[in-house]
Amino acid sequence: MFSSRLVWGTGQNKLMAALDACRTAGKQVLDLTQSNPTQAGILYPANLLHAFNDARALHYDPDPRGLLFARQCVARHVESRVDQIMLTASTSEAYAWLFKLLCDPGDEVLVPRPSYPLLDYLAALESVVVKQYPLRYHEGWWLDFEDLERAITPRTRALVLVNPNNPTGSYLKRNELHQLNVLCSKHDLAIISDEVFSGYSLCEDSTRIATLVGNSDALTFCLNGLSKLIGLPQMKLGWMIASGPHHEEALSKLELIADTYLSVGTPVQYALPTLLALQENIQDQIRQRCTMNLACLEANAKPLRVEGGWYATIEVPQKLSGEESALHLLTKHGVLTQPGYFYDFDQDRYLVLSLLTEPGTFAEGTRRMLAELTA
Repeated sequence: MFSSRLVWGTGQNKLMAALDACRTAGKQVLDLTQSNPTQAGILYPANLLHAFNDARALHYDPDPRGLLFARQCVARHVESRVDQIMLTASTSEAYAWLFKLLCDPGDEVLVPRPSYPLLDYLAALESVVVKQYPLRYHEGWWLDFEDLERAITPRTRALVLVNPNNPTGSYLKRNELHQLNVLCSKHDLAIISDEVFSGYSLCEDSTRIATLVGNSDALTFCLNGLSKLIGLPQMKLGWMIASGPHHEEALSKLELIADTYLSVGTPVQYALPTLLALQENIQDQIRQRCTMNLACLEANAKPLRVEGGWYATIEVPQKLSGEESALHLLTKHGVLTQPGYFYDFDQDRYLVLSLLTEPGTFAEGTRRMLAELTA
């Protein structure tokens, strides 16, 4: 009766079932997984919604690529050309459109491992197969190009790059971009660069690539939007910026896809100048929060190196798996963390923490966590 694309189960995993049991029993839970800025104590201007009091929003005159007015705002913001920009309702929608553009059913896209699990679901809904390429760790994360090239098959159509990665917080480096362009040109692959956390660097590094906007050596699509840029996921506006070989043809075909959905709301497009003006204030709050919590963690433990983003990863003792540790911390100590297998770490011996967590909760939660893990 139902599509075979919906192949995953809908039941709860053990951790979420244990969390529901704790909350039903009225137990206090220190949530170290909080990644929603609107629920993390970030302060937004009281008059923010005044930006939507614009009479132009009452007139519906859609443009598949997004209103020219809004695309001009994005172009100024990212220093790109207006004709390279396509607006979407979200980064997730941008992925869906790009998979439609680049792949036939059964074709493959390469995604990093570890990385955000939503990519598997987005690909499956487009009948696209996910193949993983590894990120390696030794005092920092790096791309293993030998394994990456081995993952390429005749059906591979695109390579997804998350920069900085979620949850590792690692950026692409300059020497890696050169190798990546050579590889993608050799195999005729497009690059999809997810840059939603790019504004949240937590350390200086002159070798990193902050954005692939304008990359001309391979067909490239850079994704970003208001969800992370100004911590407002509910505003539902994102964008993709195309560059490189055949990008004009790609945008022309994307316009056909966009015209089928016309999903970007008019009010948020007219509110865009006011919303983008919030970037410095919101990002400063989030960056300070993440820096403070990371310093708290590093004062008492040795997390894997974090360069940017909202997350930190710690290794658990060999006696327990990441899932066992997360369950024990929740049921015995009231501390909610995420096991690394949620993000496809190659070994189940990691816990992932959100640096966006309220500082008092983070300090007490990590204190309990580290006391248990080091006991």
